[in-house]
Amino acid sequence: GTGLAAMGGGQAMTQQATRHARRCYVGGLPPTANEQTVATFFSGAMAAVGGASAGVGDCVVNVYINQEKKFAFVEFRTVEEASNCMALDGIVYEGVTLRVRRPNDYNPVVAAQLGPTTPSDKLNLAALGLTATQSGAADGPDRIFVGGVPYYLTEAQIVELLETFGKIKAFDLVRDRETGNSKGYGFAVYVDPASTDVACQGLNGMKMADKVLTVRRATASGQPKPGDISNMILGNPQLGLLGTAAAVGGTGANMIPLGATNPLAIATGGIGNPLALSVDTTDPGPLTRIVSLSSCVTADELKDDAEYEEILDDMREECSKYGTVKDIVIPRPAEGMDVKGVGMVFVEYEAEGSASSARAAMHGRKFGGNTVVATFFPETRYAARDF
Repeated sequence: GTGLAAMGGGQAMTQQATRHARRCYVGGLPPTANEQTVATFFSGAMAAVGGASAGVGDCVVNVYINQEKKFAFVEFRTVEEASNCMALDGIVYEGVTLRVRRPNDYNPVVAAQLGPTTPSDKLNLAALGLTATQSGAADGPDRIFVGGVPYYLTEAQIVELLETFGKIKAFDLVRDRETGNSKGYGFAVYVDPASTDVACQGLNGMKMADKVLTVRRATASGQPKPGDISNMILGNPQLGLLGTAAAVGGTGANMIPLGATNPLAIATGGIGNPLALSVDTTDPGPLTRIVSLSSCVTADELKDDAEYEEILDDMREECSKYGTVKDIVIPRPAEGMDVKGVGMVFVEYEAEGSASSARAAMHGRKFGGNTVVATFFPETRYAARDF
């Protein structure tokens, strides 16, 4: 970002470590958008609603645009400003409605220690013709995953169904990045946490048209797992690794429901395509909960932030078809450092059975023209990040 050049090393590292919580994903941009116009628009919009909490000056410090996919990452000065920006979901820019979400690497557990994770309730959204929306706020320890939802149901209809068990505080319907269409799953939080398990029991397995609902808690517990804080450090690209703290889950339209087994969550891109299988002659090694995938990413792809986000997205979608994914680690090359495991993807499953299914399904597939080799990886080495 523009602010990094003048800073000392320590502060630059802090900026890097908090970036996941200071950036917003903005989808649905018109082709005319460029970095400067988007920065000016969001700085102006935030000032108009009173969301520029860090004081005078532009609150946007950096914008990256992917023209082909029509999305941007907008980076703010502070974690609080990025959370305030989540209230701008649905804002109209040059005649089109924008989607504002958290980026893929957003880690809600770590973010909660860095600043507010929800928009300020003092924002004057009416100044821009917006209303306080439930979208983007389905976060927290009692969040539930709602999958297997027929595509034709609207957000309001799904909320109506969920509210047979209590008042809904927030609901996020996950939508396709390019088309904005429902992907058939979402996340919800009840006003009264006591409704959470009752709703999961009452709705899970319910038949709706030709679909079967999957409704369960999205996080194993509301507490950070011991690895989550170290994952923030590992998630620092300057250190060459990414820990997604996937067990705790992300939020927003570009997050993948981890452990989703319903057909709606299956990706149509990436390694989810119907692919030719090769004859399996590889020794997968002793069964563990960790699957290592080689020959599916290159160092060059990992250097580019946007490509890296997309690879992570693809991997999450594909890997979660086989069971609950706790974490995905994709080592990234770092300037002047010898990073072990670059070109590999390590997927940690909650159960050995899921890892076994995943290895069998992914081994021998083509990914980016290369044949993937999938093996089991020793858990002790994985825990020590000894790749």
